Amino acid sequence: MKTRVTELLNIEAPIICGGMMRVGTADLAAAASNAGALGVMTALTQPTAEGLEKEIARCAAMTDKPFGVNLTVGVVASEINYDDYVAVIINSGVKIVETAGRSPEPFMDRFKEAGIKVIHKCVAVRHALKAERIGVDVVSIDGFECAGHPGEQDVGGLVLFPAAAQALTIPVVASGGIADGRGLAAALALGCEGINMGTRFMVTREAPIHEGIKQKVVEMDENQTRLIFRSYKNTARVYRNVVADEVASIEAAGGEFGQVHHLVSGANQEKAWSTGDIDAGMVTVGMSGGLINDIPSCEELVRNVVGDAERIIAQRLAGMTAA
Repeated sequence: MKTRVTELLNIEAPIICGGMMRVGTADLAAAASNAGALGVMTALTQPTAEGLEKEIARCAAMTDKPFGVNLTVGVVASEINYDDYVAVIINSGVKIVETAGRSPEPFMDRFKEAGIKVIHKCVAVRHALKAERIGVDVVSIDGFECAGHPGEQDVGGLVLFPAAAQALTIPVVASGGIADGRGLAAALALGCEGINMGTRFMVTREAPIHEGIKQKVVEMDENQTRLIFRSYKNTARVYRNVVADEVASIEAAGGEFGQVHHLVSGANQEKAWSTGDIDAGMVTVGMSGGLINDIPSCEELVRNVVGDAERIIAQRLAGMTAA
């Protein structure tokens, strides 16, 4: 498959393994890149800039294909020296950065001077237009179905993807609710140049989380997620477990964030990811979990997604328009 995204990023398949906190390690990024997609490490998974430097070197030792680094700006509780992380990314020779959270504008001049392509994740067309104006190369637009933070406007991908594609001149990547070749074919039909998948790559053999969590996603349906933090104007989509239900109950009673912070702490999330106890903490999962039925390798996943999309486009859809 050839799109503006594959050409710009020098990748074989128009698929990005989106940056995921705790999950986006060198192991998963290298496996996704070796499979022909764009693997993305998550900078803030490493508690220090020095740790990121070592992790980038580890990824580079495992793949000779392009990979990126995700830098999420301004949405974490602790103080972070972003300048140090930016310096490590630039000095490491990484040529693709995925930014999320707040605007990457403070870092754009440095990224551009280093020849780095910037993919910015947005949840609204107006944010995407601002990202285009400040010089990002690709916009990854998150529909309401996505894991993590879908924004506050609740626009699904079927509307948001083509709305972004028709408003922008730079390539648009569809993100949220996509887990297979049907999603890739649909995204291309809607005007996008590729797809971003988080939950689907989370449920691969190379993803560094407990098999028990992966199996819970395989078993879930599309109704097994819940929105929390809505009353705090920081909506998050997570797996519906006892923690999510308790947070939602506290919010409904008018509770402040301080009353739920202990429930959604990083320590509890780490316990869930590492032990497989789905109820131990907040587990970020998208609605696309309802479309996931197996735990393939990254190579198998990318091959199947591309192959299925090609068959849908060349056979099923073409057959519907045949004379």
